[in-house]
Amino acid sequence: MSTAVHPGPAVPGVPGVSGTSGVSGGSLPGPPFPDTGPALAQRLARSAAATGSGAFLRTDEISDWFEERRNAHHFAVRRIPFADLRGWSFRPGTGNLGHDSGRFFTVEGLRVGVDGGPYRSWRQPIIHQPEVGVLGILAKEFDGVLHFLMQAKMEPGNPNLLQLSPTVQATRSNYLKVHGGADVPYLDRFLEPERTGGRVLCDALQSEHGAWFFRKSNRNMIVEVFDDIAPHDDFRWLTLGQIGELLRRENLVNMDARSVLAGAPVTHPEDLADRGAVRSDTHLLSWFAAERSAYVLAERVPLDGLDGWRRGPWHLERHDGRFFRVMAVAVEAGSREVTGWTQPLIEPVGRGVAAFVVRRFHGVPHVLVQARAEAGLCHGVELAPTVQCVPENHAQLSVADRPPFLDVVLGATPDRIAYEAVLSEEGGRFLDAESRYLIVEAPADDDRRPVPDVPPPGYQWATPAQLGSLARHGYYLNVQARTLLSVIGSGAAGPALNPRSPYGGTS
Repeated sequence: MSTAVHPGPAVPGVPGVSGTSGVSGGSLPGPPFPDTGPALAQRLARSAAATGSGAFLRTDEISDWFEERRNAHHFAVRRIPFADLRGWSFRPGTGNLGHDSGRFFTVEGLRVGVDGGPYRSWRQPIIHQPEVGVLGILAKEFDGVLHFLMQAKMEPGNPNLLQLSPTVQATRSNYLKVHGGADVPYLDRFLEPERTGGRVLCDALQSEHGAWFFRKSNRNMIVEVFDDIAPHDDFRWLTLGQIGELLRRENLVNMDARSVLAGAPVTHPEDLADRGAVRSDTHLLSWFAAERSAYVLAERVPLDGLDGWRRGPWHLERHDGRFFRVMAVAVEAGSREVTGWTQPLIEPVGRGVAAFVVRRFHGVPHVLVQARAEAGLCHGVELAPTVQCVPENHAQLSVADRPPFLDVVLGATPDRIAYEAVLSEEGGRFLDAESRYLIVEAPADDDRRPVPDVPPPGYQWATPAQLGSLARHGYYLNVQARTLLSVIGSGAAGPALNPRSPYGGTS
């Protein structure tokens, strides 16, 4: 369904936009809806359905605005040797790469041991950033439809530099202005939501990429506001459905926005619980607790002397050139709090694949998740997509040691692909890190049964509604799984997988 936008009091800074909720001036004395439960899920579902008349910007207008913001500022990123880093140095004694302020992050070494898989132990560089950042999206209702304040934000590692980002995307060092730059717009709405008249819709600590970050967390928040906000030129109000449309485009909606939106309570436990699921919520949690008990050793060690790694003037990389390398860039960004800086980045070798395989049980879609160990995760193991890997890194392995179901995903015919797009990973720390995200129907039943009803060890079937419930708590779903969940919740994978549809787990 969609809802027409009717004339009303204008929102400052947004020409032609009506006020909210039918209250004079667009502001409310207090929250008119409960902040949890089916009512909120229905409001989010209405926003996910609003891609045309329910929104006050057409998709083509969003594209025009985005291109205008791309041309409004000067952006440039160039590779530099480590010797040209300003304010960064390799520390005597350890070789760790850190900032002179002692803040931001360091690149250190990591010694890893895991209980299973073809690679049981290894050493690697890792980003250590112990401070918790804020990823926050403001929500506001316009004529009965929730909109989300999204930002056109430059990150040095993004393949196309400018992407659609949360309202606020800031490390603690940045919002405390260790860099000496400008204030982060709208930050107080998330640090003090009640004092600033907002209401928290979701709030959880979530992990980042466990392969490249050591126990890095961000606070993922959506805060609803009731007063008029005049967006800066780099910000626009969009519906959840419009964001879903943009998720079908390559490298447009950034990782942080996807992570936050995965926690939007499009479904609610009291409304859906584990209805239609082949495994109850209790069974799913018990299975995951057992999987999380598996042995994962991750110990920080000096960056100097990592076995199999070498440091040159431009790169720190493996002797065989595989997996990833550490390098440095100089950045110019006219729209950022600081307009120029240098920093290290991790540059992956090869494009990743992250895919959910879907099967229907009694007409209800389920996705196959794996309990995946990643050395940098806070608890060692989180729920991940069915397939998550860089295929080139496993090409030399035997069929038995290759990631399960990789061939099912890579061999999927177009009629079995519900969603496919190349999306970049975190652009503030990784250079040109891209993954091909897919949602793939399991092959039809046959004698070979490449995707069994009873999954192998380490895998389990779960409904999108069950995953949505877990995503509202910290450290259950990894960032790749949260991306695919945001695709489902925003409608980007089609209505048959939407957890609010009759086919997604509710009646």
